[in-house]
Amino acid sequence: MKYIKFLLLVFCLLAGLRVQAIQNIKIEQNAVLGLNDCIRIALNNSPVVRSSILNLDIAKSSVGVAKSAYFPSLTLGASYRQSFGERSHNYGSYQTRTLPGFDASLSQLLWNFGRTDANIRMEKFNKIAAEFDFDETVLTTIFNVKLQYYGVLAARSLMEVARLNVQINERNYQRTLAYFDEGLRSKIDLVNAEVNLSDSKISLVNAENTYKNAIVSLNNSMYVAYAPEYSIQNTETFNLGNPYVPMSLTNIENYKKLLQLPEDITDAVYAVKAEKSDVLKDYVFEKYPYTFEKSVTIAKENRPDLKALNNTVKAMKQYVLLTKRQYFPELRGGVGYSFANNRNYADSGMNVSLNLSTTFNMMQVKHEVDIANSQLNLAKTEVDLLNQNLYFDIQSAYIDMIQLEKQIPLLETKVRQTLENLELADGRYAVGLGDYIQLQDARVNYNTAQSSYVQAVYNYNVARATLERQIALPQEETLTVEDVKDYQKDLKKQEEQAKKEAKAAQKKIKTKKDNV
Repeated sequence: MKYIKFLLLVFCLLAGLRVQAIQNIKIEQNAVLGLNDCIRIALNNSPVVRSSILNLDIAKSSVGVAKSAYFPSLTLGASYRQSFGERSHNYGSYQTRTLPGFDASLSQLLWNFGRTDANIRMEKFNKIAAEFDFDETVLTTIFNVKLQYYGVLAARSLMEVARLNVQINERNYQRTLAYFDEGLRSKIDLVNAEVNLSDSKISLVNAENTYKNAIVSLNNSMYVAYAPEYSIQNTETFNLGNPYVPMSLTNIENYKKLLQLPEDITDAVYAVKAEKSDVLKDYVFEKYPYTFEKSVTIAKENRPDLKALNNTVKAMKQYVLLTKRQYFPELRGGVGYSFANNRNYADSGMNVSLNLSTTFNMMQVKHEVDIANSQLNLAKTEVDLLNQNLYFDIQSAYIDMIQLEKQIPLLETKVRQTLENLELADGRYAVGLGDYIQLQDARVNYNTAQSSYVQAVYNYNVARATLERQIALPQEETLTVEDVKDYQKDLKKQEEQAKKEAKAAQKKIKTKKDNV
């Protein structure tokens, strides 16, 4: 009995999964995820994608409903009749009784002057539009994951910059304190060193908070509410720093590589050097391979929302045709059989019919045609608007991306220059040739250059992802209508297998009971 209940439970779960079309994916503890892994999780977990799949199923069923007009309609009926009355000229009352009878008939549409054909074509175009709407939903989901993924990488890099800034200020404070104890520096230099150290620690705390919020946003884009600790990898276009990033809201404080402060430096007076961040080391990226004109061409070929609107226009044309054809009559044929058992005799027989009829309200049909034409023109206007917006959106994203492609090497050079300037200012301060203000200006410039560099890399990735989204560039990890169909077929096979196993278990138990 327990075995049967288990099989029934499995069957119910499989049936539920078939409705959802795709199943949830959970993140394993300490997993290492790449961008494609996060995209796959989002596509499988997204309720928006599931809604789009259900809308696609509805569109497919609507085509079936439209085609059903060519199938015969069966009518079944049963009757029982008994009547009472008074006879004239005082001949008394009478009672007539008809015993139960029944009748059955088949009615078949023969021709309605193309109304059914127009309705079928309209629903087919609607189904194609629903398929492209599904593709549009998938692209939007992928784009959202990319943005949040890059946001985490940028937040991690900025947190590393903030940590290094704390280290620099810690060393400066230790050195200034040693100078002050030796009477080589004034009290104001020591106080400034303390203030700058406190400010850098506050900035690190803010960077940590930004990092945590970025993790929340990434988990939200993947529809994972209770994510365990996991790591993410750098991407080809965002390969700053270490390839693995800790992703935990509960254990982030324990990630000592990023958050620990340097130990006290006893020989800071004699050896102090600014530390170069590994986050900014050897950053390279492959430039975008398409020109602006090629990007526009790709967009017009690939954009699923544009394809969906074009098919909506085609569907609306069929709807206008369907509405106009309400004026035409409908030709139907039928065949039936009836049986009635009266008190004295039975009455039964076959009947054949051919009927040509139409019913319409001229004024109503006229206004319905006007509405259908307006809806068709509205759909055409939306296509024109999307084509114009498509051009300008691609142009804007392309300009932003190309500008950032040019800025990144310049900003990288600026980081190296500000680092060299900081090292020179640090050396001058160590031998008493420079003052503390010059040293702090150099430190601020170096820190700002690093932050600007990381922000530019992030902006570049966002601009590139936006451009790829605008032109609907094929993605390495995606979900297609065919994938959903294959998955549903697999689920159907699993359902059938579960049913067979449940029946076999029931038969086995019944056999045991019979033997007992």
